[in-house]
Amino acid sequence: MRREQEDREWMMEAIAEAEKAEAIGEVPIGAVIVRNNEIIGRGHNLRETKHDPTAHAEMVAIRDACERIGAWRLLDCTLYVTLEPCPMCAGALVQSRVKRVVYGTVDPKAGCAGTLMNLLQEPRFNHETELTSGVLQAECALLLTRFFRRLRNR
Repeated sequence: MRREQEDREWMMEAIAEAEKAEAIGEVPIGAVIVRNNEIIGRGHNLRETKHDPTAHAEMVAIRDACERIGAWRLLDCTLYVTLEPCPMCAGALVQSRVKRVVYGTVDPKAGCAGTLMNLLQEPRFNHETELTSGVLQAECALLLTRFFRRLRNR
């Protein structure tokens, strides 16, 4: 029960990051990286703002965490993200040795943490992550549904 409560609390931080993205007109996806009960990396979607296809929330959070700790290995870290990681982000999570990934809602078009495939737990890679899905799923899905509904109505 304790882990579930912690997951919910950290996912609320990822949702806060997603809201920052939405406030600047980006697709509302947010992520935080936690180590030793402390956020060491934060990120939200910045693809449009930075004109950078790699500026996904997870990538921004990974870069932030690595810079903050002065290392590329994110051992003993958990990434919380509102949307299931895509192939690029899943690959970066494996490469950075993130221990655990927790996501809110599935991505039926690009999800690579179990929906289209599971790159995070591919045994042929040199690292596999622990995986938890569906944390605050309704809240995470609502962010995206609301954003795209408003976009279509413009």
